[in-house]
Amino acid sequence: MLSFAKQPVRSFVVKNPAIYWASYAVYIVTHIVLVCCKGPRRRFPWNVILLALFTLALSYMTGTISSYYDTKSVFLALGITAVVCIAVTVFCFQTKVDFTKCTGLFCVLGIVVFVTGIITVIVLSFKYIPWLHMLYAAIGAIVFTLFLAYHTQLLIGNRKHSINPEEYVFAALSIYVDVIQIFLFILQIIGASQR
Repeated sequence: MLSFAKQPVRSFVVKNPAIYWASYAVYIVTHIVLVCCKGPRRRFPWNVILLALFTLALSYMTGTISSYYDTKSVFLALGITAVVCIAVTVFCFQTKVDFTKCTGLFCVLGIVVFVTGIITVIVLSFKYIPWLHMLYAAIGAIVFTLFLAYHTQLLIGNRKHSINPEEYVFAALSIYVDVIQIFLFILQIIGASQR
């Protein structure tokens, strides 16, 4: 029954790419404003409005991307993402390891994912190589799982660094982006393995 509902969604997405690109523009603008500008990020109700717009845009983009995959793949990726996020959260509450001390490492990991992504896009635009796509998705899933641990410990506090209580919107934004990225990378791995 779920596969029957998927066809109208996919056809809507294919027929209306402007909505996807508009949501992408809203995502980029709200993300930049919330990350770079402390004023709107801390001022109620603008922070909540911007976070809601950001969430709606990223949710639509994630739904659009998911519509190109098999329903089983989406649910499997969702389940794996939920287990990973719960495990990381429990680990962050229980461990003595302080990820907040490794800010430089996370900067380097972000650069590695970014550069690897650019190289992967260039190579895959000439010829699709399944193992390269899966390698990039695996690297991305691992790195964003580490980012989730880092941001969770920043939110929990009691570590070397922690997020100011006034920065609750930034904390929610960071964790939400990490979870969505983990889901999308796992979806790529599962989707590529089922081709």
